Amino acid sequence: MSSFVRVTVLASSLATFASAQARPQKQFGMCHPVSERKSELGCWILTDAKVGRIDQPEVYWHVDQYASRADAERAKGSHGTVLESFGKVWLLSVEPSTWRPAVAGKHAATIGPLHVVRGKDYSATFMEAVMNPGDTSAVHRHSGPEAWFTLSGVTCLETPSGRILGTPDHAAIVPEGPPMYLTAIGKERRRSIVLVLHDAAKPTTTMAPDWKPTGACKP
Repeated sequence: MSSFVRVTVLASSLATFASAQARPQKQFGMCHPVSERKSELGCWILTDAKVGRIDQPEVYWHVDQYASRADAERAKGSHGTVLESFGKVWLLSVEPSTWRPAVAGKHAATIGPLHVVRGKDYSATFMEAVMNPGDTSAVHRHSGPEAWFTLSGVTCLETPSGRILGTPDHAAIVPEGPPMYLTAIGKERRRSIVLVLHDAAKPTTTMAPDWKPTGACKP
């Protein structure tokens, strides 16, 4: 995977997911806290970390892997979060494009730009998503930009602007506001770590009953 992924017009969604164990697929209203997890499949909220005031119009999501949590904690900056996902330890940082961790790890990606409102307080909701081909989300929107770091599988996202794909070689971003509908496609199980950099004063995700997808992402 490229160590630097620049995204200009992309989209994503990880707010809610269908069960991958039954057909036809079932839809969930929201992602669930990881403390409620009973199976691998689904969308799980790992943490919601305070980022604070952002004084520039765009930031980037830096994804770095470390051998241990202690190493990642030593490398963490003021806007970094250390968590474990898919059997690995990650340092996930919201910083300018040129930022680098204090202690080098294995750099996986720099995803951006994420466009924000200068001077506003933000929080970073990090989620882990596991979906089988054919599984879908509910129609929803976010109160800030969302980005995927995809480890496997293919995601198709439909918004009013059309159909967009996200893969391990192609990071995806959706800006704040538009409704979206996500479908896992292809033949491989989709595994992703997801960031929603949201307005700290608003919910991360809300449903979007004002728009209906056209079926552009049917498997």
